[in-house]
Amino acid sequence: MRTLENKIDFAVVINVKNANPNGDPLNGNRPRTNYDGYGEISDVCIKRKIRNRLMEMGKEYSIFVQSDDNRVDGYRSLRERAEGELKDALKNEENFREEACKKWLDVRAFGQVFAYSGGKKGKGKAKSESGEEPGDDKGVSIGIRGPVSIHPAFSVSPISISSIQITKSVSGEGDGSKRASDTMGMKHRVDHGVYVFYGSINPQLASKTGFNDVDAEVIKQALSELFQNDASSARPEGSMEVYQVYWWRHDSKNGQYSSGKVHRSLEIVLKDSVAEAKSIDDYNITIHPLENLVPEIIDGK
Repeated sequence: MRTLENKIDFAVVINVKNANPNGDPLNGNRPRTNYDGYGEISDVCIKRKIRNRLMEMGKEYSIFVQSDDNRVDGYRSLRERAEGELKDALKNEENFREEACKKWLDVRAFGQVFAYSGGKKGKGKAKSESGEEPGDDKGVSIGIRGPVSIHPAFSVSPISISSIQITKSVSGEGDGSKRASDTMGMKHRVDHGVYVFYGSINPQLASKTGFNDVDAEVIKQALSELFQNDASSARPEGSMEVYQVYWWRHDSKNGQYSSGKVHRSLEIVLKDSVAEAKSIDDYNITIHPLENLVPEIIDGK
């Protein structure tokens, strides 16, 4: 199958209600915000959710970067997975690139750095998920650039964060006769927020990894289902939803317009009659027309 022939731009609008979209471990796991008070979801978090959705969509969509709590094979690290699945291909760098892209959809889409130590090309050990390289300092890295780029998500308006103190009904340590230090804690949530993130798919890079139209459709489906089976105590079921996905497919590899201009054609502003947003209905969502480039609009699932 031919690789992707047409540039694609996309945008995803997310509705958040009483949830922590992406906690910051350096700030007590409070929802991420920038210095202006706007909520943020990192691109790494978004890619993790895309990978999780792809893993649930079928065995034909093999994923290389699997989280420990969502692993579907017996490999405990990225090194083990690379060596276990493509042991013979490690002897040749170009062959390994090709086989890795064929094997794993996330490598074909997002790219990946396979780092090795131990001297000769392809005969050392891969870097583990923690980033540690066993062995000596000599080594090579096999880098693959993927065609799918994802921006961080930011809220349309500054967000309000509620923090509550929580306690356990039982002690997790000690003899249970008195309240231990582990019974107290804090929980944080965004009361309401509308977030949007953008992305693009580059045909030139797609030709290097073998990314094709079928792969693009799979990514589009994953974006519309981003929060399925993603519930947790921080994100209760229904508290986060994909409102809409906007999918611009250009008529050429380079596209009729720059990605920046396409992304700016989506405008989300608070309605004049609304002082403080309480739901996504309090916003006006407008697509400014671009000649010969009409987006496909997909409702979230």
